[in-house]
Amino acid sequence: MFEVIDDLLAEYAELGTRLADPSVHADADVARKLGKRYAELGPIAETYREYTSVSDDITAAEELSAEDPAFGEEIPGLQERRTALEERLQKLLIPRDPMDEKNVILEIKGGEGGQESMLFAGDLLRMYMRFAERQHWKTEILESTESDLGGYKDVQVAVKGRVNEAGEGVWARLKYEGGVHRVQRVPVTESQGRIHTSAAGVLVLPEAEDVEVEINANDLRIDVFRSSGPGGQSVNTTDSAVRITHLPTGVVVSCQNEKSQLQNKESAMRILRARLLAVAQEEADREASDTRKSQIRTMDRSERIRTYNFPENRISDHRVGYKSYNLDQVLDGDLDAVIQACVEADTAAKLAAGGN
Repeated sequence: MFEVIDDLLAEYAELGTRLADPSVHADADVARKLGKRYAELGPIAETYREYTSVSDDITAAEELSAEDPAFGEEIPGLQERRTALEERLQKLLIPRDPMDEKNVILEIKGGEGGQESMLFAGDLLRMYMRFAERQHWKTEILESTESDLGGYKDVQVAVKGRVNEAGEGVWARLKYEGGVHRVQRVPVTESQGRIHTSAAGVLVLPEAEDVEVEINANDLRIDVFRSSGPGGQSVNTTDSAVRITHLPTGVVVSCQNEKSQLQNKESAMRILRARLLAVAQEEADREASDTRKSQIRTMDRSERIRTYNFPENRISDHRVGYKSYNLDQVLDGDLDAVIQACVEADTAAKLAAGGN
């Protein structure tokens, strides 16, 4: 199980030596990368040290119990402790998602169901905004297109938060939200009181830094136009809206929320960088034959990941079999239990696959 532990401990010791060298800190970027890796390996080294210590105590207790049975009474407790440490080591040795510490750009789009799906997209936006508030994260709506009834045809929001001691940022929690979300309820547009089913799509992208995605200015076509509202009417007298097309990939991003053309361009570039990073990551995953499932990008209701049933106040995550009857609380941002079920299922799957 711990075939790689010796290599990791050797790397940890080497990093400690290098970080103790003042000359290393002359290059802040190098020192930061070394410090980050040292912090990642720290819990593994500490847990393994405790694991070997407990193992030694068990061996000693077994030897001494031959002379004094009292030492044998300690063995069950020590074995229980060693088992717990072994399980923790197994989880720590699972390769980490390199994106876990990143912030995200969340895209929500209305899908099948017309106006009702757009209203539901608005409900999902509020749910994520409330969840972010509970996590003390910051949110910023980069672009949105509202529907006639007050929902959203599509909306992009940046979510930013601090990285915790485990090296987890916003992506570590929200990455499980990507896919098709189905809602079952009586729409406000339904006069007969019949329950309808519609869907909205959620796409979660790790936000890319400028240095992570190289964008050649010659690869961009930038068009400007006047902003328009839900009904198509112009909401600005100047060409402040911006549409950026990345010619090599065909990715198109439009932003019109801000009154300034420069601000709209900056928002569009943030979204473009995130989308191009996702494209690059998917290509890398395919080349490495990674078995990680990609997020569902269609609005087909049959490809749902989660169902929100209003009449029963029930939420169901179909990937992990999670079900609870507190939909009202979840839509108010109480997503912790739902997301934790996904985290645990993901961890279990990686452990079953040998951490690969």
